[in-house]
Amino acid sequence: MAGLSLRELSEEIGNAVSYNAIAKYEKAEMMPDSKVLLVLSKALQVKPDYFFRPYSLEIQDIAFRKRKKLGVKKVNSLKEEITDSVSRYIEVEQLLNIETAFQNPIRDLLITDSEDVELAVNQLIAAWKIGINAIPNVIDILEDKEIKVVEIDAPVEFDGMSGWADKQIPIIVINKNYENERKRFTALHELGHILLNFSPELSEKEQEKLCHRFAGSLLIPKETFCSELGVKRNTISRAELINLKETYGLSIQAIMARARDLEVISPYYYQQFCIQISGNRVEENLGRFICKERSNRFRNLVFRAAAEEIISMSKAANLCNQKLASFRDEFVAI
Repeated sequence: MAGLSLRELSEEIGNAVSYNAIAKYEKAEMMPDSKVLLVLSKALQVKPDYFFRPYSLEIQDIAFRKRKKLGVKKVNSLKEEITDSVSRYIEVEQLLNIETAFQNPIRDLLITDSEDVELAVNQLIAAWKIGINAIPNVIDILEDKEIKVVEIDAPVEFDGMSGWADKQIPIIVINKNYENERKRFTALHELGHILLNFSPELSEKEQEKLCHRFAGSLLIPKETFCSELGVKRNTISRAELINLKETYGLSIQAIMARARDLEVISPYYYQQFCIQISGNRVEENLGRFICKERSNRFRNLVFRAAAEEIISMSKAANLCNQKLASFRDEFVAI
């Protein structure tokens, strides 16, 4: 998580122990004493409690979306941070004896093309009883359906990630630094990776495009979109796009892509739109979807465990990666 090599970590702690000793700690051939443990915790920016957590997990089938500039070291750092966050999430559920049982209502539908995606979205809307109006909070819906949503403080090069913890717990990770519209779209794109049963003949690039289609379709279903804009348009005004953005919570570019996918506008009109905004992102600064699109369930569970005295305040603060005084102030205020 800290992005350090063994030698760099040894230097970071003032050579209190050698990098060979740290390697032996990793291999369980030696145990650090309390003094070394404290300096290691400080250098790695974790609490000593981190090294004694009883629960560990493995994340499989990772769909990791990133831009090319994100190097291997940073990718590995993010993966470890994600593993730690999900581990704490599941640990607090175990402390509260909460059992989760995720169900995929569209697992039997084989996805071969975009029409299959539209059909899958309609089935999912019916099964989850979402409705075809605007979704007020995407993350709330996902967490209500037993999907672990984790927000991390990541660089702009990181878009999102999805995968499975211990082969049975679906997880979605998004960048907390993005605007609401991008968070919503990314979360649903990653949901596509979890739910959609892709034909093995589809390439990774084709699957990515279909997950984009899935996200746009969930945010504005076909029936709703055509009701708002009509089935065929030669032009679309900026005012209409801003209104849709503010109502349904997806970017103007995603709205135009949805219009192209549904053949409301021609591919040429969409291409001209992309050329127009390629050097000028003014359109995306117009309008805002107002909501609190963030993950709350984990912290709520920690507050509950602390309130019911299942865990101590110190343990609760450690789970939240906060100082005890900071957590206590927030807890009392609530």
